[in-house]
Amino acid sequence: MALPQDIGIIDCMLGIPDAEDRSEWFAAFRPLIKDAQTLQQFAMPAQYMFKDIPQSGQQDDYLRWVVEQMDKHGIARALVGWNDNDSSRRAKAQYADRFFFDLPVDPNKGMEEVRRIKRIHAEVGLSAVSCFPAGTLPQVAINHKYMFPIYAACEELGLPILLNVGIPGPRIPMETQKVEHLDEVCWFFPELKVVMRHGAEPWEALAVKLMLKWPNLYYSTSAFAPRHYPKAIIDYANTRGADKVLYAGYFPMGLSLDRIMGDMPQVPFKDEVWPKFLRDNAIRVFNLA
Repeated sequence: MALPQDIGIIDCMLGIPDAEDRSEWFAAFRPLIKDAQTLQQFAMPAQYMFKDIPQSGQQDDYLRWVVEQMDKHGIARALVGWNDNDSSRRAKAQYADRFFFDLPVDPNKGMEEVRRIKRIHAEVGLSAVSCFPAGTLPQVAINHKYMFPIYAACEELGLPILLNVGIPGPRIPMETQKVEHLDEVCWFFPELKVVMRHGAEPWEALAVKLMLKWPNLYYSTSAFAPRHYPKAIIDYANTRGADKVLYAGYFPMGLSLDRIMGDMPQVPFKDEVWPKFLRDNAIRVFNLA
């Protein structure tokens, strides 16, 4: 069960900072946060869960710095959020072979957001759309009616949807991210690829049950150091779920690539699971060339 070398890893969640201070990444849902510790002491709203948040330091070129970190750890390509800013445009122009893009969306904006998805996809060539249900303002549940135009647009365009599921890390309510909400979505949109992000805990057993039930439901390991991957997910990948579990990190938002790849060899995946987990499943789910 050895971790394969030189496989050309595909990371399904990575970020490109614009500056040493990355607080703008969390500005959208800051109004939801009420506790003083988070507001006054945390550099990122889920800091209580992460011991050593990666520090980029002051860099002349943050994009180049990220690519250097990828090279150091054998990451061939990474899925990053398209922010329609200079960093996003430079990443596409200068490193088209290294980055592919998801578009974070706000379902509260209705058809305006649907039109934005279609416009940016036509301009950029997106690989996915993403949503943080607990981080929308006001919060919108995975199976809420506001989400259905987003799902319909994604299915029409052939784009997977990435959804945070499980108890959110920031100290905000969890109701919108209950794993059970996925059941209705996967039933109503059978051609839509739905990829879970951020663990699904404490309902990871239900996440496995739903992946067994729905062919269009997948799981990514974002925001979890490998030593903390849920046992239910490892067992599923080693049995019936080898084609359903994708590697995703959380660099530089909460985990360093040193930490992730230092832990990775201890994950007890079967030999035949590793290539699918680290690369092949991402190619298939995100339609990568």
